[in-house]
Amino acid sequence: MLRFGLRSKFILLSCFLFLLPWLGYEYVWEMEKFLRQGQEKTLVGTTRALATALHERPALFDEQTNFLDQVVKGRDLYAYNLKNPIQLDGKLNDWDSYQPLFWHYDKRYLQKTDNKHQASDLSFDHMVGKFDNYLYALFKVTDNTLIYRAKNSLSITNNDYLQIGLKTPDGQFNTYIIAPRQDGWVNAFDANTKAPFTKIQGYFESTESGYSVELRFPISMLGNKLGFAIVDIDSKEALLEPKIMSTSNLNNPNDLGSVLVPSPEISRILKGMGHSGSRIWVVDNHHRVLAQSGTIQNADGVWADGLANQAPKTWWQRFEQNYLHPIYYKILTRPENEFLDTLHDVASMQGTHLAKALKGQPASSWRLTPDSKAVILSAAYPIWIQDQVIGAVIAEETTNGVRTLRNKSLEKLFNVILAVMLIGTVTLFFFASRISNRIRRLRDTAEQAIDAQGRVTGSINYSDANDEIGDLSRSFSNIVSRLGGYTDYLENMSSRLSHELRTPVAVVRSSLENLQSLPQNELSQKYLDRASEGVERLGKIITTMSEATRLEQSIQSNEPEPFDLQKVINGCMQGYQLTYLNQLFTLDLYQEKLPMQGAPEFIAQLLDKLINNALEFSEANTAINVGLKQSENKATLTVSNTGPALPEGLTEHIFDSMVSVRSQQMQQQPHLGLGLYIVRLVCDYHKGSVTAQNNEQGDGVVFTVTLPLVNG
Repeated sequence: MLRFGLRSKFILLSCFLFLLPWLGYEYVWEMEKFLRQGQEKTLVGTTRALATALHERPALFDEQTNFLDQVVKGRDLYAYNLKNPIQLDGKLNDWDSYQPLFWHYDKRYLQKTDNKHQASDLSFDHMVGKFDNYLYALFKVTDNTLIYRAKNSLSITNNDYLQIGLKTPDGQFNTYIIAPRQDGWVNAFDANTKAPFTKIQGYFESTESGYSVELRFPISMLGNKLGFAIVDIDSKEALLEPKIMSTSNLNNPNDLGSVLVPSPEISRILKGMGHSGSRIWVVDNHHRVLAQSGTIQNADGVWADGLANQAPKTWWQRFEQNYLHPIYYKILTRPENEFLDTLHDVASMQGTHLAKALKGQPASSWRLTPDSKAVILSAAYPIWIQDQVIGAVIAEETTNGVRTLRNKSLEKLFNVILAVMLIGTVTLFFFASRISNRIRRLRDTAEQAIDAQGRVTGSINYSDANDEIGDLSRSFSNIVSRLGGYTDYLENMSSRLSHELRTPVAVVRSSLENLQSLPQNELSQKYLDRASEGVERLGKIITTMSEATRLEQSIQSNEPEPFDLQKVINGCMQGYQLTYLNQLFTLDLYQEKLPMQGAPEFIAQLLDKLINNALEFSEANTAINVGLKQSENKATLTVSNTGPALPEGLTEHIFDSMVSVRSQQMQQQPHLGLGLYIVRLVCDYHKGSVTAQNNEQGDGVVFTVTLPLVNG
């Protein structure tokens, strides 16, 4: 059966210490929730602060948004911020990083519907961008027939050309035409006067599928409306009508599309917020981005300040970084600074938080990046002008700062918990070991205080400790002391009884003898005989009790002497064979010397008790087997007989004082159960042992006495 000691139980209980990391993790997780709520409130506060700076400043928005009811992508243009100026050389590699921002124009943008129109006939990709004080535009035109302006022609429209329509800041509507004679540098012509207009510059380059045009003109000449049209002439014959594909209708100034150029004034205001740790957007009420500041990869918020990893300086920091952190980060997640950003350089913002903000309610939202590497918090706050929402401020941050703070907290928490668990486990182990050792010593002392026969052979040294174990040791010591006194009383009772009964029995016996000398009638003589028999039996009891008492006293005072065990046993057996002529003895005695140290008369008394016991219990006409052999440095004496088997459970107590297994039929003579008790006393004196057990057939008993020998 599996047994758990105190130390095992303490170690098992100490396993509950492993709940501490889980509790700590749950605590920090709750803390992270509060930090996220705090970050959300802080971010909303940031948008509120910036929106407050933009409230009631219509000059920042009038020319940008107020005039529009709705924005149509492709018609209403958005000038993206360019990172670098565009080289007008027709190579188009400057535009490569802006490819996702190109808008494709197909037959839907033809001025006249043509169901037979093919993309190879005419289509183009287009975008406009802003750098410094110039507006740049690119057209990648697909045209199966390219016709240049003739060298000697004064007309600028009998060929393929690009038409530009715009409103100046003062509201004047102007149109310009780019009609190249050949590939290379081009300038615009005023569509009305046919005069060259050098402020609009560009580069024309033919391609395998058509041609490309790069343009540049000052933003100062641009108002809030702009449109482009690609006019395709497939033949110089005047009978063919040109195809016109445009961003908006350039024939009517009112149908001209709008153009949104990021506001420099708002950009300057946002630039001052560049160190806020957030990416900030300002959008109009058509969701179009008016200005943007910061990058989301660096937008960790204020929570990441001062949490940057530093090189370890001390041995503990190196140990923590090299050994503990790899374990911790099996369950922790390091925040990623490289993740996909779908809102990079967008022209229009969407989201529930923005929709609520444009309705006048501050809002925030959380989203996971497409690669699931980061969580982004967005907050939006409305911009008010004359009780109308004119736009919104949007701020975005990642939760990397909070997650970094959470990881730092967990690292320190795990360090503390690890130390507590280590110290706690070691302390509990030593505490359990000390308790276990004290209880084990108390157990050993208690077992040594009482021998196998139940006699008190010693005392218990109690502990002075003022705890439960100390109380237990003192109770044990008290119990053993009382039990020793009681066993002494029982062991000496036979001596006292024999001493006290001897005189009254002698008086009764002498009185009966005197009565026997007087003449008695038959009835009186009968009673006298019975009384005499009773006195005789009582006298034998007193003799037996005295014999045991004398033996105990003799053992205590006897000095051991060397003798030959084989000689003593052999001599005794010869005497028994002569004495009990009707009893058969079977001997198997060792014939060599068996030197011992002790008292040969005690050995003879031991054998006498065993033979008398065998004679009393053996069945008629059966032999008593007596054996003596040597095994290493011990001599083994066995006396066996056939007869009643020992009752179960009595083999260990049959050698105790006053224990008898005789039946009523066998109680012809008085027996106090002291014979085998004397056998045990003799064995103890010689540092030997005696056992009794039923034989293998179950029809008799075998007594085995083991006595130590001395070297020859």
